[in-house]
Amino acid sequence: MSKIYYSPSHEYVKVDGNIGYVGITDYAQNALGNVVYVDMPEVGDDVEAGEDFGAVESVKAASDLIAPVSGAVVEINEHLIDNPRLINEDAMNNWIIKVELTDPAELENLMDEEAYKAHCATEQH
Repeated sequence: MSKIYYSPSHEYVKVDGNIGYVGITDYAQNALGNVVYVDMPEVGDDVEAGEDFGAVESVKAASDLIAPVSGAVVEINEHLIDNPRLINEDAMNNWIIKVELTDPAELENLMDEEAYKAHCATEQH
């Protein structure tokens, strides 16, 4: 069974074994508005926790994607190339990259759903 972790910068990682599915949260896609482009790394690239790995552009703004975990990119969501709006339709099921985790201990630095909801509530005030 997969478990979902959240970062303060509104990315999530859905972990299944040593594979993490990384995307942006529903809160983030809602704040961005209509997503028109997703800039993703290439398969084989390494991402580092806390570092940019791409960007999401909407009609309102562009936002850097910050990796919640470190790992090697094993797959990108190619559906987002032609249809970036999938993120608006269902952010939590339209991950952006799939990574093989190199340091699962990094997950301890992330929030669970309850803590993330509290984080979002404080940001809105």
